[in-house]
Amino acid sequence: MPEKQVKNQAQKVDDPMMLEDLLTRGVAGIIPKDIFTKKLQTGERMRLYLGVDPTGPVIHIGHAVILRKMRQLQDLGHEIILLIGDFTARIGDPTDRSAARTTLTHEEVLANAATYKEQAAKILDFSDSASNPARLEFNAKWLDKLRFSDVIELSARFTVQQMLERDMFEKRMQEGKPIHVHEFLYPIMQGYDSVAMDVDAEFGGNDQLFNMLTGRSLQQMMNKKEKVVVTFELLPGLDGRKMSKSFGNVIGVDDSPNDMFGKVMSLKDELIPEYFWLCTNSSVQDVQGVKHALSKGENPRDLKMCLARKIIALYHSVEAANAAEKEFIQVFQQKGAPTDIPVYHLAVEDVSIVDVIVRAGLAVSKAETRRLIEQGGVKLNGKKVNDAHTALAFADGDTVQVGKRKFITLRK
Repeated sequence: MPEKQVKNQAQKVDDPMMLEDLLTRGVAGIIPKDIFTKKLQTGERMRLYLGVDPTGPVIHIGHAVILRKMRQLQDLGHEIILLIGDFTARIGDPTDRSAARTTLTHEEVLANAATYKEQAAKILDFSDSASNPARLEFNAKWLDKLRFSDVIELSARFTVQQMLERDMFEKRMQEGKPIHVHEFLYPIMQGYDSVAMDVDAEFGGNDQLFNMLTGRSLQQMMNKKEKVVVTFELLPGLDGRKMSKSFGNVIGVDDSPNDMFGKVMSLKDELIPEYFWLCTNSSVQDVQGVKHALSKGENPRDLKMCLARKIIALYHSVEAANAAEKEFIQVFQQKGAPTDIPVYHLAVEDVSIVDVIVRAGLAVSKAETRRLIEQGGVKLNGKKVNDAHTALAFADGDTVQVGKRKFITLRK
């Protein structure tokens, strides 16, 4: 760990390669870039933050692209804040939404955020023993205290025309869909976070540019301070669509090593170089080598296995990565079964394969299970199950497989 930094001073970045990596890896844009670059080079300590609205309980490796950049800056001595939007999540960010978000209660938001610090701690260092510990904040701390007159005063600094410039609002108006007044307030509330914490920079996905620039404007108007906005590329999901838990195309930073390995192996081939660049510490030269190997016809499977080991090593350990690779080879390349199959004890209610799969937690519903069976994704003792409605006589020790990675052993 770096030596403890003096107040208002961080380590100077005088290595051109390090500076280039800080300014480019995963970064979509920096506003204004010259101010940010100068502060890195002179070692002027910055207060940097990332805000996350806990609309779900999982931090995935797409979020980690930004968190890993923040860890680099934490190690250099800059002040790092992970802000939980326990107030703003109740409003709902309209960014990239074709309709208003469903309103969440404060209890639902806090339940989603319960393990955020634990998950983020796989990347950021929050420990009291750290020379420069990261901080966790909740924006209800100041937003809940605003009076209605305060909200009016903040809102008066922006125009309806400015809000309507947002693409999704224009699209909704064209489609005759409603735009709720509280959605106009979201970027103002997010912008006020910058004022309340008096930050030097805000980090976020490039879809958050409007919201972050709102905070830049408020910081200039209210604290007479230049706030830097750093936007990041959005990591696509494993299947190429937007990374979303609802699509089942995410890798959570808290996923088990075996799950991580299996998920990386399902990655679309054309995304391999991008994942090496954004999700690992691979150098520019290494990524170029990956691209060259793909262009020359190297088996993408081998590159994915290397990628999986690197990702698992970041969030678990090298040993866990090697063990997960061994397990994957055992199950999928040698057509064997996992070495640590969970045991499920049959109940009297388990009269069909559908009952067993749902009650064992291998699928979320009977409808999903039936769909998996129709698609050939369910096996009993290695043989495909073709009829979801057939009652089966289970024997002690039978093995049920759902998809590629889920197994259970049945016990009576």
